[in-house]
Amino acid sequence: MASKLSVVVNTYNEAKILPQALTSVRDLVDEIVIIDMESSDNIHEIAKKFDAKVFSHKHLEYVEPARNFGTSKATGDWVLVLDPDEEVSDTLATKIKEIIKNNEADYCRIPRKNIIFNHWIEHAHWWPDYNIRLFRKGAVSWSEVIHAVPFTQGKGIDFDAKEDLAIIHHHYDSLEGYVERMNRYTSIQADRKVKSGYKFSWRDILTKPTNEFLSRYFGDKGYKDGIYGLALSLLQGFSELVLYLKIWQADKFKDEKVSLTEIINEMREKERDLHYWQGDSMYKESGDIRDRVRRKLRI
Repeated sequence: MASKLSVVVNTYNEAKILPQALTSVRDLVDEIVIIDMESSDNIHEIAKKFDAKVFSHKHLEYVEPARNFGTSKATGDWVLVLDPDEEVSDTLATKIKEIIKNNEADYCRIPRKNIIFNHWIEHAHWWPDYNIRLFRKGAVSWSEVIHAVPFTQGKGIDFDAKEDLAIIHHHYDSLEGYVERMNRYTSIQADRKVKSGYKFSWRDILTKPTNEFLSRYFGDKGYKDGIYGLALSLLQGFSELVLYLKIWQADKFKDEKVSLTEIINEMREKERDLHYWQGDSMYKESGDIRDRVRRKLRI
């Protein structure tokens, strides 16, 4: 008997974009399971058109616990997890069918093609953006921590990092959307860091944002995505700034004595890091030995 495949989609006021996701898997899956987190839109009308099962879950600011609930409601031997702003290409659907038919693995990491500000972001740590999305039921579960790597059992494989084998993710389409989600996620992350015993230091608001920008723009070659890579690397750095300022806020904006000399010294250290990454990137792009020397000397 052929194995059955269920798709699980978690929703919250996303009826406008959900049909695109469901249409992309309608001929692939045997069951559509929607876990709705107290939406106020016409999600049930959309579900009816696709003969989908709808289960209610309390509204959360992040999706991981609801994914476990959705997996428990799926009746298929295999589960495909999809977000409402994602879709599956025909080539990816064929690959998924092959994996299930041949019993090649217990879970699979699939790349995601992130479309941000109407552009496919191929660098700055946005590609291949592997996520565990296809698995044999019971082989994968999520923790209660936002963006945590799920727990797995059995054999796992990675799909090739190819555009036609990636889940298409229609991510941020506006700055407003980015800022809204950033504000929500940083509040959750700050709360968890504080509860884990993390203590704020003034250096955090200099080093963390700078390191985030440098690693994405230079380390992960965000510059290859042009203005998109520059903008997103800066935004991710800003997100780190907001995160650590919220940790400071949780400490009632406790005063820390810091001298101008300390600030300047810290900034000089970050400046040396910047020169290092500049030289490293220029050498990789040009092959000019002088850029390698600059990198080693950090000047």
